[in-house]
Amino acid sequence: MTLKLAKHDVNARQKTIKLEDIEKIMEKEGQKIFYFDHDNAHKDLVALVEHFEEKGCSVYLREVKYGLDENDYLYEVHIL
Repeated sequence: MTLKLAKHDVNARQKTIKLEDIEKIMEKEGQKIFYFDHDNAHKDLVALVEHFEEKGCSVYLREVKYGLDENDYLYEVHIL
């Protein structure tokens, strides 16, 4: 599964991350907050949450709105 990360700058290129890369980061750091672009399918993010919950992690998924437009949001995933 490949997910799009949220951009840090308007002019920045879109970066992606694979599930395997997220697992490697979690093995090293133990907990991490990831910010994903709103273009990701909600069902993919729910699948990510379920994947890490099956591994015994606590996972929190929420939408973060940063503007007044309906499309001005991103997904925050906190994995513990």
